Amino acid sequence: MSAILVHAPGLFTTVQDLGREGFGPIGVSASGAADPISLRIGNRLVGNVEGAAALEMTLVGGSLTFARHGIIALTGADFGASLGGVALPMWTSIEVQAGQTLALGPSRSGARAYFCIQGGIAVKPFLGSASTHVLSGLGGFEGRPLRKGDLLEVGPANSSSQKRSLSPQALERLQPRKVLRVTAGPQSDWFAPSAWKQFFESSFRVTEQSNRMGIRLEGRGIPINPSQEMITEGVSLGAIQVPPSGQPIILFVEQQTTGGYPKIANVISADVHSLGQLRPRDEIRFERVEMSEARSLLIQQEALLASKELILE
Repeated sequence: MSAILVHAPGLFTTVQDLGREGFGPIGVSASGAADPISLRIGNRLVGNVEGAAALEMTLVGGSLTFARHGIIALTGADFGASLGGVALPMWTSIEVQAGQTLALGPSRSGARAYFCIQGGIAVKPFLGSASTHVLSGLGGFEGRPLRKGDLLEVGPANSSSQKRSLSPQALERLQPRKVLRVTAGPQSDWFAPSAWKQFFESSFRVTEQSNRMGIRLEGRGIPINPSQEMITEGVSLGAIQVPPSGQPIILFVEQQTTGGYPKIANVISADVHSLGQLRPRDEIRFERVEMSEARSLLIQQEALLASKELILE
């Protein structure tokens, strides 16, 4: 039985979970939520496993009507959500009834909002994941963004309807950053000290051409050595490539799995969720950390996400 009718899909709404790891050697990137922390927390708020499939909305939300009772949560960016004309809080579990309509508008903060529902969005997995890989048209709901009139299935819900909300202290600690921490990239020694100085002292603006494949930046071009040539090699999530134009590109969740541009740096894992909330025209800067600090920051973040103090009941 269909549980959700899409009245308006929003600008770009897809089904996402935590992605499909391990298929890079056959050319399939992990995909998954652009802001995985918001997805994980939203699922915990409704009583799902952290990686359950949800809806990722980008810049402008849509409207959804429920065919039956459910428990939902909205996390990530604030899209000014309302239920039956009544404003809804973020980062908390909410009961919805059959026949009610959830409406979302343009983003008030950040780029992406997550709609989680108890039981998760039920779609056929592709390579073990429900995530939509838009470029290849695979996974998710028919391998594409949602359209008006789509009917979404919801998985079986558990019996718990306990009210849950995110702790204000945790929300503050997990706020997206505009100063992104990076470690040195594989070709870091290809860049002169003056190029590194410019990279860290400059601000860069997110361009309109950014998407889930890559975040394109504009600013003072980073000088590269024209005599250096590299063979195409595997690339990682968050790698910062510098093409001949000198304008950096941050490889994102639907990245190509190989690349031939030198990589000056890599955004640390603890800051990947911040990439998912970058909007066109946002300005960012970079800050260097050593690998040991990057590891420590990720361990601290995971400890917070696993703590009993994260969710208030």
